[in-house]
Formats: sequence, C-alpha cells, structure tokens
Amino acid sequence: MPQPNPFRITLTAIRPDRGPDAVEAELRAQMLRLGVERVDSIVAPSATDLFSPLGPKLWERLKALKDQGLCRRVGVPVYASDDPVGVARRFKPDLVQAPASLLDQRLLLDGSLTTIAEMGVEVHLRSIFLNGALFLPPDRAPSHLKAAAGRISRARRLIAEGRSDPLQAALGFALTRPEASAVLVGVTSAAEMSAVVAAAMSPPPDLDWDEMAIDDPETLAWVAA
Repeated sequence: MPQPNPFRITLTAIRPDRGPDAVEAELRAQMLRLGVERVDSIVAPSATDLFSPLGPKLWERLKALKDQGLCRRVGVPVYASDDPVGVARRFKPDLVQAPASLLDQRLLLDGSLTTIAEMGVEVHLRSIFLNGALFLPPDRAPSHLKAAAGRISRARRLIAEGRSDPLQAALGFALTRPEASAVLVGVTSAAEMSAVVAAAMSPPPDLDWDEMAIDDPETLAWVAA
C-alpha cells in the first residue's frame, strides 16, 4: 500500500494528441511508479495544448481527476506570449506556472501576475535561474545572448557589489515577490539542492531589482524557456 508522502507532488500531463484516456492512463502510471494514490497538483503540458483541437477534452479530464480526488489542484504553465491573464480567465485553473526572474520581469512589470493572483489563482514562479544566463562568464555566453551581454554583465556586477552571488540573488528576487505563492527550481544533485536550500534560507540581498531587467526579445525567449 502506498505510504504517506511528505512532498507536494506535481505531475505534468502528456500532450492531448492521443486523447484524454491516454492522458489519464499516463498520469495514473506515473502515480503508480511513485507509489502514491493522489498528488497535490496536475498541470497541463502547455497553454498552447489547451487551445488545440483536443485541448478542451484534456482540461475537462484533468478537472474530472481533481473531482475524483486524484489531485488537489489543476494548473497551466504559461509563457509571456500566451496572454497569461486571458488563459487564467478562460480556464480558471487553480494555479499557473509562469516565468519570472531578475532578467525577465515582463509579467511582473505589466501587472499580469498581480492580476492573476487577485483572481484567486496561485502563481508559481519558474525559470528563476534564467536558464543559467547569470551563471555564465561573458566569454562563454551563447551567441544569441550577445545582444544582452552588457545587461547581464551589469546584473552580475550589481550582485557582486551588493555582496551577494547569482544564486542567492535569483532566489531572493523570486521569494520576495508578493504575487508568488511558490517558487519552482530544478536541481541535478544533492549538492545543488543543499546550495539552493542554504541560499533560500539566507536573508534576501538588498539589490536594485529594476536595474537588472532586460528587454531583448531573443534573450528573454531563451531565459524563460
């Protein structure tokens, strides 16, 4: 019998191409592999998938699974280009996963995430590590980041002058956003997890966040992926 689990597990549904039955079967298979009878949240694969021909059936099936008690919440991951407020109004999810970071502040500056939070939808910030952009030395930055290299270097300098480091700054920025109820991070090892936990438990650095935002579309498309 599955044992009690202290984690708030979130599952991501597969794309709806093969129909809602296949989506549900895969979700139940994931739960079986994890040894759990229910999870905290199930999220759609993307907002774009919800607008596909089989998207409405996918969303109805996810809500049905919630009604059956397989999860507490259903959600949607969004990009800035998805019209996140429109998506939240159309589908009325329990949560949205949205990109926001030191460099990519678009959905914060235009008020989208505030509006979504005021609708009673939980906002979970993702892509807060900018796909590693802040951690790359200028001479190792990919060619498509060259246009924003100056802004990224400036952000790194401001962080250093504030006696902080990129990891602590990225977490401090995300964890102090009033719009967000959760912050999502990815790690690949126990050491990375320990570093993230230590940085998250430190007081947020006193930095000028506004000075770090960039507006280069190509760079933002990369850091928000």
